[in-house]
Amino acid sequence: MIVKVSDNIISPLGISTAENYTTVKAGRSELKRHDGLWNLPEPFTASLMPREAVNEMATQWHLDEAYTFFEKMIILSAAKALEPTDIDPSSEKVLFILSTTKGNVFLLDKRETGFPKERVRLGMAAKQMTDYFHNPNTPIVVSNACISGVCAQIQAMRELESGHFDYVITVGADVQSVFIVSGFQSFKALSVEPCKPFDAQRCGLNLGDAAATIIYTRKDQVEDTDWVAIRGAIRNDANHISGPSRTGEGSYRALQAVLDDVSPDKIAFINAHGTATLYNDEMESVAIERAGLSNIPVNGLKGYYGHTMGAAGILETILSMQAVDDHTILATKGFETIGVTHPLVLSNQNQTTEKHAFIKLLSGFGGCNAALLMAKGGEL
Repeated sequence: MIVKVSDNIISPLGISTAENYTTVKAGRSELKRHDGLWNLPEPFTASLMPREAVNEMATQWHLDEAYTFFEKMIILSAAKALEPTDIDPSSEKVLFILSTTKGNVFLLDKRETGFPKERVRLGMAAKQMTDYFHNPNTPIVVSNACISGVCAQIQAMRELESGHFDYVITVGADVQSVFIVSGFQSFKALSVEPCKPFDAQRCGLNLGDAAATIIYTRKDQVEDTDWVAIRGAIRNDANHISGPSRTGEGSYRALQAVLDDVSPDKIAFINAHGTATLYNDEMESVAIERAGLSNIPVNGLKGYYGHTMGAAGILETILSMQAVDDHTILATKGFETIGVTHPLVLSNQNQTTEKHAFIKLLSGFGGCNAALLMAKGGEL
């Protein structure tokens, strides 16, 4: 079975998994309105990582100004996930996978002259990470829009099942920039106010900085306390360059695939994508109902972090594992009144659960969809 060894989250809410979980459970968010930032003509709301805090931490790990802010984030998250383990990251039996949608995209700005332009290539940024850890393997980069974080975990499962590696260090990250924010503003997808997933008054998404890491290994025998990646699925419906399928086809098929013969009664909750855009939330409600899961609690975490893009699938999987460990279904911050046409069990208050499995669900541009079934102890 594919088992989680260790994890880490670095975000505006904290620099460890425990700190992030405690803050989210308390209902705090770092989503803030920014007026005139980066000389952008329109205000936007986002959760942005303090650069000084990251640079200070980077100095402790001997990361100098030769590394971009994005590269510092991914290296620090991987390093902090490795810290409590005895894993040698320089071993040829260790593979690194990077999940990101934009990487060092800020280097496309001609005014940015401090770094070689080839570092805008995602593979080059990933190599900065593996070089830091003296890892001899070519890193794998997964960049498949918003579903990258779940795709990367599925790839980690496949690599471990192949027997070629003993450990896979799966890192997801994105940091916001003029390029990203102006792009989302250009098609009116951003909300100036904190986002409201699945709410009747939702009017768009927020963005956020984060890096998150899960280290996986393969075990023949698992403990009751082990988190096991049971099954992952990617189903692409190619509906539209930016609009999700109105029938939720790809998301529905991904849910079907990960559930297989598992009874829905075993599932504590579905951690949805929940971007708070009009069509994404509606599509997810359709897919969840079509999959026969309308009675399963649903939550979304974008109200705490914003959309962290390549980090989202990993960050939200980690927080969901922490929640189940704590017998908790985290609240959907920003939600008040149901605003989708198909029934969902949603709450803006933390709930309790005694179940030990959940589904992580993501959807993205181009009609890509992914789902991941995780279970504590591996038994369902």
